[in-house]
Formats: sequence, C-alpha cells, structure tokens
Amino acid sequence: MAHSIYISSVEGNTGKSTIALGVLETLTHTAARIAVFRPIARSTVEPDYVLNLLLESATADLPYSTCIGVTYDDVHSDPDAALGRIVERYKAVEAASDAVVIVGSDYTDVGSPTELSYNARIAANLGAPVLLALGGRAAQVQGERLGQSDPRTAAELGDLAEMALAELRSAHASLLAIVVNRADPAQLPETIAAVRAALPASGVLHAHGPEGAQAESTPVWAIPEDAVLVAPTMQSIMEATGGSLLAGDPELLTREALAVVVAAMSMNNVLPRLLEGAVVVVPADRTEVLIAVLLANASGTFPSLAGIVLNGGFELPEPIQRLLAGVRSPLPIISTELGSYDTALRITRTRGRLAADSSRKRDTALGLFEKHVDAEALLGLLNLSRSTAVTPLMFEYGLIEQARAARRHIVLPEGSDDRVLRAAATVLSRGIARLTILGEPFEVRSRAIELGLDISAAEIVSPFDDVLRFKFAEEYARLRAHKGISLDQARDTVTDVSYFGTMMVHMGLADGMVSGAAHTTAHTIRPAFEIIKTRPDVSVVSSVFLMSLADRVLVYGDCAVIPDPTATQLADIAVSSAETAAQFGIDPRVAMLSYSTGESGAGADVEKVREATVLVRERRPDLPVEGPIQYDAAADAAVAASKLPGSAVAGRATVFIFPDLNTGNNTYKAVQRSAGAVAMGPVLQGLNKPINDLSRGALVQDIVNTIAITAIQAATA
Repeated sequence: MAHSIYISSVEGNTGKSTIALGVLETLTHTAARIAVFRPIARSTVEPDYVLNLLLESATADLPYSTCIGVTYDDVHSDPDAALGRIVERYKAVEAASDAVVIVGSDYTDVGSPTELSYNARIAANLGAPVLLALGGRAAQVQGERLGQSDPRTAAELGDLAEMALAELRSAHASLLAIVVNRADPAQLPETIAAVRAALPASGVLHAHGPEGAQAESTPVWAIPEDAVLVAPTMQSIMEATGGSLLAGDPELLTREALAVVVAAMSMNNVLPRLLEGAVVVVPADRTEVLIAVLLANASGTFPSLAGIVLNGGFELPEPIQRLLAGVRSPLPIISTELGSYDTALRITRTRGRLAADSSRKRDTALGLFEKHVDAEALLGLLNLSRSTAVTPLMFEYGLIEQARAARRHIVLPEGSDDRVLRAAATVLSRGIARLTILGEPFEVRSRAIELGLDISAAEIVSPFDDVLRFKFAEEYARLRAHKGISLDQARDTVTDVSYFGTMMVHMGLADGMVSGAAHTTAHTIRPAFEIIKTRPDVSVVSSVFLMSLADRVLVYGDCAVIPDPTATQLADIAVSSAETAAQFGIDPRVAMLSYSTGESGAGADVEKVREATVLVRERRPDLPVEGPIQYDAAADAAVAASKLPGSAVAGRATVFIFPDLNTGNNTYKAVQRSAGAVAMGPVLQGLNKPINDLSRGALVQDIVNTIAITAIQAATA
C-alpha cells in the first residue's frame, strides 16, 4: 500500500512545485519507488512543466501519461465523473510505487465551490493527507523588482490558514502539515506561531488522530522568500518577448533576472540606475547606451547584469555590430520587435519557474527546504519505513547527509572550470562542505556571477598569493630537500594549482582536495605522493569505485592506480578497500577475485591471490575475506552454494578486489554500462589525508559526490 501526500494551496503562485520537489527528494532518499501524480492538468497531451520537473527526480519509473489524471475541461464538464477518473488513474500509480507525491491544481478556475475544496475532495477520495501550502506574499504587484509583492503579516497568514482549514474540514480531508512558502525572513517565528494558533479552533481531522482531536501537534513550517526562486531566467524573458539571442554566451541565458531597468534615457542617467542582477531594456536605436551598459558590466565597478534586451526591432549599424563582435562580451543581448513599454510589461509578467534545467533554482529550493522543514518529522507523519534496498539516489543522499554533518573544508584547485563552479554552488547552497576555490579572485567571482551562481560563501585564493606561496615553498623545499629541490624551485612549483591545493591540505588549511576535471590523474595525485604520502600501515596508494546498483552498493578495487600489484600490494588494497567501505556504511565482506575458486585452480596468478588472502587474514583476522574466488561465486548465492558452501563471503561479498588493473578497470566499466550502475570514483585510499581525482569528463553531480566523499574520508580518517 503506497503512502501518499497531497500538496495543495489556497491560491496560485504559492510555490507548490518548490515544496513538492523538497518532499519528493526527501522520500526518494528513503524508499526505492517514489511516484508523482498530477490529478488535474491543463492538458493530457501538452507537457505540464511541474510534472516534468518532478519526474526528473521520481524513482518509480512511470511514464508521463500514467501520472496525469484529467484536464480542467473535464472537471468543468462533470466534476463527479472527473473525480472518479482521477481515483481510477491514481490507483494504477499507487499500485506501482512505495509512495506518491500528489500535486494539486494550479488555480485556473476549476469550479464549485472553490478550487481548494475540489482539491480537498480529491485528497479525501484518494486517502491522502494534505500538506497545505500557504503563500507568504499576496498577489504579485507589477514593479521594478521582478517576482516581488507585499509580504503578508503573521496575522494575515493566520486568517488565511483558518479559512483553508475550514475548506478541508468541509470536504473531510485530513491535514498532515502546513508549509508557509515565500515567508518574510524577518517574521518566521511569528508566522509559524500565528498559523499554529489557527489550528486548535479549526476542528480539522488530524491525519493520524481520532476525530475531533486537537490539531496542536500538526507541524507548521515556514520557508523564507528567496529572490532567485521567483525571478525569471533570461531564457524565459527571451521567450516572453519573442526575442532572439543577438550576442553573448548562450549558457548565460540560464541566469535569473532579479530586476528590470528601462534605459530609455541618456547614458549619464542610465548608469546610476543599474541594479545587481538586472535585465536592462535598451531601445535598439540608442547604441551609445548599449555600449555604455556593456562597458559598465565589464568594468567591475558597476552592478553585474543578467542581460540586455534591445527593443524596437531596429537593426544595429555595421560598425556597432563589428564592435560587439570584437568586444566578445558574454552578457546575453536579446533583440525583440516590441516597444519599450510592451517589452518591460512582458518581462515583469514573466514568472520565475522552478525548471529541471535550472540547477541554481533547484539547489536553492532544496537548500531552503532541507533547512526549514524537518524531514524526519515529515517521514514520521507518513509512517514510511526506510527501505532495506539502497538505490543510487538513496546512497547519494546518504553521502550528502554524512558530509553535511561532518562540515569539512575542501579545496578545489580548478576555479576556471564552469563545472567546478556549478558544483561549488550546489555544495555551498546545501551545506555539504566548506570550500576554498583556487584562481584569481576577481576572475573566479566574475565568472560565477555571469553564470548566475552564488559562491559568496567560498574562499577564493590565488595560487600566486605571496604570503601562502612563500610559506608553502619553504615547507615544500624542506620536504623535498633530499631530492635537491631549492627554495627558488619550490616557489615556482607551488604556484601549480595541484601543488598549491595539496600544500593547503598538508598544512591544515583544508581537510581534503578534489581535482582532475581539467587535469590528468598524474597531475592531480603526483603532489600527494610527494607531500601527503601514504599512511604508516599501507605500502601503496590505491583506489576504489563505489558501484551503486539498483538495490545495493558494492566496492571495486583497484580499478585506476596500480597496474599489476604484488601479493603484498593486493593485501594492502583489500584492507584499505574494506576500511573505505566501512567509512561509507557498507559492511565489508571481501572477495579476492581470480579465475578459479578455492582449490580448483593453480598458476602464478592464482597463487598471487591466494598469498594475498593469507596476508589479509593475518593483518585483519576480524575481516571476512574469501579467496581466490570467481566473481559469480562471490556475487551469486546459488553459485556460491555449489562452489563454496558455508563461506561467510561467497554469494554476499560487498568488496571485490581485482587481481590487476586490466581486470578491474574493464569490469567496473562493463557493470556500469551493462547493469546501469552509477560508478562513484575513483576514490583514492592509503594517503594520510584525502585527495581525490575526477574524470575529465566529470559531470557537475559527479563533482558534488566526490566532494562529499572526500569530506567523509576526512571526517572518518
């Protein structure tokens, strides 16, 4: 039986999608199959952006068409028949999932008697308790600041809650909790108190209490307003004005416009009116203003802009076009045929939507939800027990939670890489780790601003910083004196970002380092061999991949560092891999892999594995280990029963140690591609302090995960 939650609101534009995303993420980290259902949509054919957004994170693997109930026209035509159809379609979703996040309608005149009451009827008939979303701001007033309107007072929100609860009561819907979204940040405690005060008098049937019970125990949470979430992107503005990109970096169309400045005046009057994050509307025949705005944005002495919209449809003169091409400003310049008034009007009416392709909005929304909504309390209300299976999403969430609790400091040497900056913004917004980013501070921060990323909480350090450079050079010269390294040589060496970052870790200015998005593995880890060095109890640095399968996580080692390990090195890899597994909550049961199982085979390769297994047992008699053993006997219980009956490892191994790099590297890639496993790594092990290498093809989420892994290693070393 699925555990469901129905998210509904009293009015439009309350940010239900933000709340729904937070709820969905919370549930996907607890159970394996989480579905999304949209009872009413504008169309069953045209894409619903809220459903599209949420299906990106849903894990029940249901098609879009299955997750929609009926249209608004269906409800208008026959509300009772529509309700029956909604229940029927919902039951199919419920049967295929462990839990369902149901997102109510969007306030486009559903009908009798109010839209909330119809949503409440649906919730009651689906047996789903309601998570009530209240808007912390009144209906939007058009103005200079996009997405802004007057905040509601605590008393007004209390009255709104009382009205909504009466609607729920009349429809016999159960109340799970209340979330005030876009609340005034300065009034959060007062807001919660006022809404909670409306509960005891409401008489609402509590979701898990007897009829007539007091609702005082119903949670009330408040999520503060954030300008980024309600601001439209430059892409949305381009679409709203029917414009096209005339110049600038297309990637910067994802940046949010926080304000609009109409520059239908002289240059002298425009420049003082520029606002941080604004989109500037410039008549296309005012080319001197266009050039002035571009120069102001590039100067660093004026606010950083989101973009420019040239209105009026005038073609720019050839010299101006040539000038734009030569300047190569990344700032998006959009051209539209509309006049100044219509352009500004359409921009101010453009809503900021939480979209699947907006990483900043998504990170901001999840960060706010995680900070202000008690996830454990929410799960407790739904009575959703944690799954024994561990999906990739669940494991990833566990990493983030573990890293967040550790609060370690990680250095990222590649501040010139956009992926690193995007990952840094995610890490900071979700509180995963503290960060130092290497690069020239002005350049790094300017690029982050251009990309619409908030990395203000990160420390930006130049590898040419004289104080640190000379300090690091002295220490590096001391460490490498036996190799004849002079102080002058050391001063040059430590300005290399990999050496500089490694020195930060060595000297306690950071707890770990993540690099390799733009550098080779050798470039990343060579300084670690020279400076950090191996732990006293291990002879080699090796690596593992955390292989997240559909229902469990396995550890594969070594797949990236040592080409042909000796028996002693293989034993070291096994012990280090078991310790790494334990760091990430995986109970280590070690399989020493070979092409034969037990005593069935002979040969130099088998004997190497057999000797390594003996060494592991001598060093760690407490560690379950089996070898030599074939992969099928290690992983499959049925095969294990015939080949190694009675083994504590066979058929249930969690740590797989490959005899050489050729076997390990090919196997992890085969499993990754054939079984759809998520491979996290390589995770380096055996160093005194954690340094981890990225693939040069790493995605932003890969970098985020590696930062979390490094923080956990630093905390559990």
